[in-house]
Amino acid sequence: MTTPFTSMSAARLLAGYADRSFSPVEVMRAALERAHAIQPALNPFVLIDEAAALAAARQSEARWLRGEPAGLVDGIPVAVKDTAAVAGWPTRFGSLSGRSARAAAEDAQLVQRLREHGAAFLGKTAAPEFAWKGLTDSAAHGVTRNPWNAALTPGGSSGGSAVAVATGVVPLATGADGGGSLRIPASFTGTLSVKPTAGLVPNLPTPLGTMAVVGGITRTVADQALLLEVITQADRRDSFAVPFRARGYRADAQAAPAGLRIGFSRGLGLIEPDPEVARVFDESLARLRDAGMTVEPVELDLRGLDEAFKVCWALAFAEIIGRLSAADQAAVEPALQALDAFADTVSGRQLQAAQRAARLFSGQMTALFDRIDLLVTPTVPVLPFPAGQLTPDPARFEHWWDWTPLTWPFNLSRNPAASVPAGFTRDGLPVGVQLIGDLFAESTILRAAAALEALTPAARAALPA
Repeated sequence: MTTPFTSMSAARLLAGYADRSFSPVEVMRAALERAHAIQPALNPFVLIDEAAALAAARQSEARWLRGEPAGLVDGIPVAVKDTAAVAGWPTRFGSLSGRSARAAAEDAQLVQRLREHGAAFLGKTAAPEFAWKGLTDSAAHGVTRNPWNAALTPGGSSGGSAVAVATGVVPLATGADGGGSLRIPASFTGTLSVKPTAGLVPNLPTPLGTMAVVGGITRTVADQALLLEVITQADRRDSFAVPFRARGYRADAQAAPAGLRIGFSRGLGLIEPDPEVARVFDESLARLRDAGMTVEPVELDLRGLDEAFKVCWALAFAEIIGRLSAADQAAVEPALQALDAFADTVSGRQLQAAQRAARLFSGQMTALFDRIDLLVTPTVPVLPFPAGQLTPDPARFEHWWDWTPLTWPFNLSRNPAASVPAGFTRDGLPVGVQLIGDLFAESTILRAAAALEALTPAARAALPA
C-alpha cells in the first residue's frame, strides 16, 4: 500500500518539515508502514527497527519545531546497506557467518555524517554474502526481488537499498560499489546512483582497495546531490581520503548542460546490449543532443582488463573468507568458494600484472577526458532476469561480471560513474544509462543527469507496488 509520502523526494520532505505541512514523525510512520507492506513480497530489509526510527523522528520533529534542524537531511528516513556499521545494530554482511554479530559500537563514516545531519535510520538492507556479486540473494536472508516484476532480480549488491528507494519506503539509502554494486541495481530498479571517485567519500579500508567506494541510491538528481554534500565531508578515520573541501553539488546539478562533450559507446567493444537496452540508450543520446550537448562515438582498449578484474576480485574475497572459521568457510556460497579456490592459483606476478593493467586503463581514461567531458554507456547491457540466478545465461555468461562488463572497468580506473533512469522496455522494465566522468567530476555527471531527468520524467516515477 502506498502512503502520502511514497513519491516524495528528500528535498520535498524537507520543505514540508520547514513549513510544517507534515512532521518527521508522520513521515517515519508512513515509511515503516510501507516497509512492512513490501517486505513479504520483495524482501529488501534484513532489519527494521521501529523503536529507533520513531525515536529519531521525534527528536527531529522537536528540532524542526524549534526552528533548529540539525543539518541537511534532518528527519529524512534513511536505510543502510548491511555492509556498513550503524551504532547499536549488527552488521552481518549477508552471510551466515554474521549470525552472531554483535551490535556495532560506532557508525561507519558515511553513516556518521548522515546521523550528524539528522538522518533518521529505519533499518538495514539486504546484500549478497560479503557483497561479492551483482545480485542480492543469500542463504542468510533469502532472495530480494525486483519491484517491477517480483520474479526478477533487482541486481546487486546494493539491491535491498535500491528496492527500498524504488518502492518509496525511503528517499535515500546507502550502498557500496566495488564492481557495479550501486549502478547495477539502480539500472534494474529505475533508481539513481552515483559511484563517487575513489577517495572522495571517507571509508574504512577494504580488501578491494580503491576499487570499492561508498555512496547512495536516490530517486532524483537533487537528492543525490544533497546526499553527496553530506557524505563527502571529512573523517580522519580514512587516511587515504582526499582532503575535504566544500562542494556545491546541489547548485552544480542545476547548471545548464549545454556545451558538454559526450562520448558514447554501446558496449565498450566487449558486448552487444539487448535490443531493448540499445533502443532506450539511443533515445537517451538523442535527449542529450536536444539538451545542447555534442555527442560522438568513442573507442577504448579494454583488452585483458577482464582478467585483471577477476584477479583483484578473487584475491580480495579470498582474504575475507580467510578470516572465517573453518565451519563458516564451509557454509560460504558455493560460487564464492569457487572464486576463493581460483585465488589460490594466482601468483604474485599475476597480481602485479592486474594492478598494472588497471593503472594503464586509468591513464587511458584520463587521456580520453582531455577530449570529452563525459563517457556514456548503457549501465547494464542485459535486462533483469530471474531472481536467484547468478547469470541470465550460463552458456553465454559464466560469471556475474561477464554480464556487467560496462560497470567494473571504472572501479579499476577509479572514475566516478552514475546510473540514471532512462526509460522502460516495451515490457515495462526500467533501463539505466551510465554517465562516467573524469576523476572528481561528479558535478559534471550531475549536470547531465539532471538534463536526462528533466527530459525523461516518466523514468523516475515511484512504484505503486
